[in-house]
Amino acid sequence: MTASITTRYETIIGLEIHCQLGTATKIFCGCSTAFGAPPNTQVCPICLGHPGVLPVLNEQVLAFAVQTGLALNCTIAPYSKFDRKQYFYPDLPKNYQISQYDLPIAANGWLEIESPDEQGKFYRKRVTIQRLHMEEDAGKLVHAGAERLSGSDYSLVDFNRAGVPLCEIVSGPDLRSGAEAAEYAQELRRIVRYLGVCDGNMQEGSLRCDVNISVRPVGETRFGTKVEIKNMNSFNAIQRAIDYEAKRQITALENGERLVQETRLWDEASQRTVSMRTKEGASDYRYFPEPDLPPIQLTPDQIEHWRSHLPELPATKRHRYQEELGLSPYDSRVLTDERAMAEYFEGTVACGADPKLASNWITGDITAWLKTQKQDIRSLACRPSDLAELIGLIQAGTISGKIAKELLPELLANGGSPRALVEARGLTQVSDPELIGQWIDEVFAAHPQELSQYRSGKTKLFGFFVGKVMQKTGGRADPQRTNELLKQKLAP
Repeated sequence: MTASITTRYETIIGLEIHCQLGTATKIFCGCSTAFGAPPNTQVCPICLGHPGVLPVLNEQVLAFAVQTGLALNCTIAPYSKFDRKQYFYPDLPKNYQISQYDLPIAANGWLEIESPDEQGKFYRKRVTIQRLHMEEDAGKLVHAGAERLSGSDYSLVDFNRAGVPLCEIVSGPDLRSGAEAAEYAQELRRIVRYLGVCDGNMQEGSLRCDVNISVRPVGETRFGTKVEIKNMNSFNAIQRAIDYEAKRQITALENGERLVQETRLWDEASQRTVSMRTKEGASDYRYFPEPDLPPIQLTPDQIEHWRSHLPELPATKRHRYQEELGLSPYDSRVLTDERAMAEYFEGTVACGADPKLASNWITGDITAWLKTQKQDIRSLACRPSDLAELIGLIQAGTISGKIAKELLPELLANGGSPRALVEARGLTQVSDPELIGQWIDEVFAAHPQELSQYRSGKTKLFGFFVGKVMQKTGGRADPQRTNELLKQKLAP
């Protein structure tokens, strides 16, 4: 398909994201929500749908849902209710799901994303949030693949996940590319992680994303035939699935084919979408009010109480870092991706460190060390005040950046005062011009051939002499003073 054909069409994308709420117990019973337990060990008559049992709403689920809705600029409903969504599936023990239909807990919000354009510059876009509602999760099917039982393939069912609380967040059809959709999903993940309502682990299914996608000729106002895509377990997969499906639909229309409303799966191995089933409509689910749960009524004071506990969110932090601290958009994004890193950075700055230098150390050497050691920034022995002290020693000329890098791994692993460590090891930077001049002379005496070559015009050897002086002094010589004295001594 040529690029000219692609540009004649517009891609319309909306996302439905399920966030598994991080409560200790399930939405309507006291069973544990912990991940990784043996199959069917975290179940009870309520989440298994036995006759005669009654669900009771977990209060923490309601609090998490309201806080998420507030963070997404939604209107919180003072009156909402639960509904039964009827459908049969082997991992749905009741043959219906308790969800919310016409009166969700939150609606009419928005989320701002920052996405790079073709030139790499970031632009801001507001994506509408149509609704946020609470519901229970289904169980999980484990397919046996090539193994056979009684001559046929088989599947096993694990009900541990049945009844785990979810928030489903439905965006408007405002996204126009796979890149925008991936950024939207990532920003939503940042927000729920900042709130502490969901760990956002896509590999464990804590955050699951379904994509609704259609295409239409540029200038057309009516929506095309919508296709839903499931089974994407990474942000990169979301982008690739959308890009593939948009091209598939455009090709079909160009060939005169009729698109059907259906659900498709993303096949990671073949990098394509494959048909799963025709798409159900709301009428197929036969929604009706859940008779075993009373409606939810919230007072303005309750809503404001939950609003008062919201943290500063990632987008607000990014803007503040750029406008007040002078950081670049890139540095701001890296620092605010995880709340713990942002708090570590802010703690370092609060202790007097230069924001740009603190950003460089945290996003550079410290992040690299954490990845190598497979640790989290919250487990660092080096406190923000320790990093601020290290940066201060460099700025004061007490130690060089090279020495600081050599000390950093020990500080990160063991903590302690950088100043005390420098003094104990005798690593204070030397700025005495007489002593540095003596070291330079000794380097010249040890390398007469290189000295002769430099004075014959091979000036690139200047870096060689700088390196030898720093090597001789164990990095203690003041780099700036060393450069100045070398230039003087090497001058014609």
